[in-house]
Amino acid sequence: MAYRLLKNQFDPLDLEIMSVLTEDARSPFAQLAQQLKVSNSLIHQRVRKLKKAGVLKEAVFLLNPERLGYETCAFCSLMLTHARFMQPILRKLETIPEIVDCVNIAGRYAIMVKIYAINNQHLRDIVYEKIQTIEGVEGTNTVVAFETAFSREVPLEVS
Repeated sequence: MAYRLLKNQFDPLDLEIMSVLTEDARSPFAQLAQQLKVSNSLIHQRVRKLKKAGVLKEAVFLLNPERLGYETCAFCSLMLTHARFMQPILRKLETIPEIVDCVNIAGRYAIMVKIYAINNQHLRDIVYEKIQTIEGVEGTNTVVAFETAFSREVPLEVS
């Protein structure tokens, strides 16, 4: 089966720039220009275009939760009593600092969050005292993750 990405709006240089920057967002543009055999100003123009198009987000340093003492990682799915509670619940979830990702999902559970906690007791407190007490949350289902085997960006080429 053939799949089509929206990459047809990007030429091979754009794809190379995205590939290099997703490996190391701190790559100096001068080094990138030399590697790709183009001018430094062309790299600046292309990166600016990719940012403006919303394809490239800001480069950031990622923290290692385990090294900071967060021993427990979990995914918690939330059932809502009614769809009208979706936005207020999302706003409340955003105020809980241990929640690092929040997505709206299909099915009986409407929201899934990724939580980092110091330990299982801390996770229990977050789920029971912070999440389940939010008006409109009917119930939760929490799954503890043993480890993240890998994490990566979406592919630029589909096989």
